[in-house]
Amino acid sequence: MRHRCLESQHPVPQIASIFRYCVNTLGEPAGATTNSFGRNQKAREIGPALGRVHLAHANFRGLRVLSLESRRSIEVAKLIRTYGGEPFLVPCMREIPLSSNTDALDFADALLRGEFDLVVFFTGIGVRALVESVAAMRDREEFLKALRKVKIAARGPKPYAALRELQVPVAATAPEPATWRELMRAIEQELGPSLAEMRVAVQEYGASNPEFLTDLTLKCGTVTKVPVYQWALPEDLAPLEECVHGIAHGDYDVLLFMTAVQVIHLFQVAERLQSVPAMRAGLLSMAIISIGPTTTEELAHYGITPDFEPSRPKMGFIVNEAAQYAGKVLEQKRGGDALKVAIPPNTAAHARPASSANMTEFQDKPSVPRIAVSTSTMAGFRDGLAQIDFLHEISSRIASADSFHVVLNRIVEFVTSVIPCDSCFIYVLDEDKLVLRASKNPHADLVDRLGVQYGQGITGWVAEHREPVAISSNASNDPRFKPFKNLPEDRFEAMLCTPILCASKVVGVINLQHRLTYQHSTNEVRLLSMLGFLVGAEIERARLESENVQLTGRLETRKAVDRAKGILQRDLSMSEDEAYRAMQTESRQRRKSMREIAEAVILGEDLRKAQSGGTEAKHSKTTSDDADQDRRSKV
Repeated sequence: MRHRCLESQHPVPQIASIFRYCVNTLGEPAGATTNSFGRNQKAREIGPALGRVHLAHANFRGLRVLSLESRRSIEVAKLIRTYGGEPFLVPCMREIPLSSNTDALDFADALLRGEFDLVVFFTGIGVRALVESVAAMRDREEFLKALRKVKIAARGPKPYAALRELQVPVAATAPEPATWRELMRAIEQELGPSLAEMRVAVQEYGASNPEFLTDLTLKCGTVTKVPVYQWALPEDLAPLEECVHGIAHGDYDVLLFMTAVQVIHLFQVAERLQSVPAMRAGLLSMAIISIGPTTTEELAHYGITPDFEPSRPKMGFIVNEAAQYAGKVLEQKRGGDALKVAIPPNTAAHARPASSANMTEFQDKPSVPRIAVSTSTMAGFRDGLAQIDFLHEISSRIASADSFHVVLNRIVEFVTSVIPCDSCFIYVLDEDKLVLRASKNPHADLVDRLGVQYGQGITGWVAEHREPVAISSNASNDPRFKPFKNLPEDRFEAMLCTPILCASKVVGVINLQHRLTYQHSTNEVRLLSMLGFLVGAEIERARLESENVQLTGRLETRKAVDRAKGILQRDLSMSEDEAYRAMQTESRQRRKSMREIAEAVILGEDLRKAQSGGTEAKHSKTTSDDADQDRRSKV
């Protein structure tokens, strides 16, 4: 087949060596057994959603796995192959810019005029595309300042991270699985009755979300759509057409749907070929895995019920858990047994509040099992290529020469993506205090202000003893615990805390908290400890770079103040001390920094010199003209 992935079947030696390093570093999972080939054979359970099914190490065992992913197709192929599958990659969509950015510019102008109270962002790439479109025609910083003045809502971690990089505070974030329903609920909880009067702008992501827009329109003042890009079918439809025929003829075993747009485009091509019934029949004999509820609803629209959703709506989880459970799903489906499962309340794929008015249609749809979070092997990094992906991901995040707080926020984002937790704090050692420098949840009043004494509390104890601490419950009863006013960790039941080290010195502490009792696995403790080793040098580099910038600024300020003092001493016959106190007085009265006052004095001196030089030049020219006139008169 033309669209079959043609990458090498064997990893390069460098990757193999990294893999061996990761295995030696993280060790084998507790309770694991090893076969004659040295591979981990720890049995796993699919969890309540799919019954008591025991499987060995996550492995497709040669199954033909079809992916319609476009943007990250190479990573998907690598993961499928690592888990023993045969990847077939058929990109089914392409991102195209809008023919005009008029909507984005109109939105920017209205935002600058103060005509919006709430802006909703659905995607990280949409955040960046919107800022780039506006920056091309308007002042970027003015636009960002206006954005920081209004309430912001983000659907999930990607737009949240993009906004954090722009230093735009986010008021409401949708929890996983981060569908429009979770987003709507988060907005209502954050804004309450004030939402009814708000003027709202919604960044669209390739296509409109009519359900969200309808629900939002009923609950707020006005709604304005702001499209920044759109999805289209690939220019070359031949691979996708061949894919439709392949599904109909049973050429694939597993199909991974990672967005609702993939479903729409696949059926659009099938309709063009008049092959929808044949393709639907082929899909019924395959293992169909949906990334999350939104994609599941789109499949249901076309009469397809996926077999399950991953425990978390992420690429790594869907591939890993498909490798674990697709074989059993196929065995049941092709053996004639329907996959009859009951979803427990805590793992229901589509739990929604009963108070919503527009739920009747949704509740009538068949429920879809979701893998229980406790069975996820990605979170503990026990399987396959997860360790390599982990090293690649964290190294790429800290390799860029970004500012201190951007580096810390990226570390927080990464940590919370691989270890489930309710909150994550990073403390950085500053002399004899640990200062809160980054947080998963918005704590604008605490970041850079909250300090913990070295050795005090669990965080201080970890820094002093350079040892991790894992507390599964009743963290406040631990003898090392010390209550602090307004300290966020006081409100959590469980805690995992590890030191951040650089050159055998403690430079900070990573602190994870859980609102409910949580038993940390050995691998999670070791994983967070290894994170402390990996990011310690980068945190120290970023901190030193930030200090250098501050020192440079102080040096420039001192030079300006010294020069300004000299000018005042000369022009006003002041002593050095009198000149300095005069500048201090002006600084307090005008609410300007000493540097600004000094630069104003220097600017006045420069303007006076320029004016004096111009007067002298004019006088010299006049004298020269008079002399020339005298000479001409004598002649």
